Amino acid sequence: MNAAKKISDVMTPGVHLATPDQTIHDAAAKMAAEDVGSLPVGENDRLVGMITDRDIVVRAVALGLDTQTPVREVMSAAVRYCFEDEDVAHVAQNMAELGVRRLPVVDRDKRLVGMVALSNVAHCGNKGAANEMLRGVASPH
Repeated sequence: MNAAKKISDVMTPGVHLATPDQTIHDAAAKMAAEDVGSLPVGENDRLVGMITDRDIVVRAVALGLDTQTPVREVMSAAVRYCFEDEDVAHVAQNMAELGVRRLPVVDRDKRLVGMVALSNVAHCGNKGAANEMLRGVASPH
């Protein structure tokens, strides 16, 4: 019997960061260049938030904020994350309960090492984890 997969087995390493003082224009351009919908926000070697394409649209564009608005003004400061050595099924269940499609992945020293997204879980070979997560993140709000 195969051992349960760990997040480090399925995550996407090499995460691109935004900084709190960076403009939302710069963050959006980085998202476009990397073909991602979110960026962790780091400051002084610490994860201080997340900014998503939705944050930029709903918290900035819809309110008429300028493209030079700092990321810190529209980012989500409550950062949820998982550890690289956690079991995929456990993290998928947690993501479903939180209703999130992606999470930063940290090591036990809380250093950012990657991102895990719905697509990572969906392609990991654990159909139960994928179905659990999909139920949680695809349900209407």
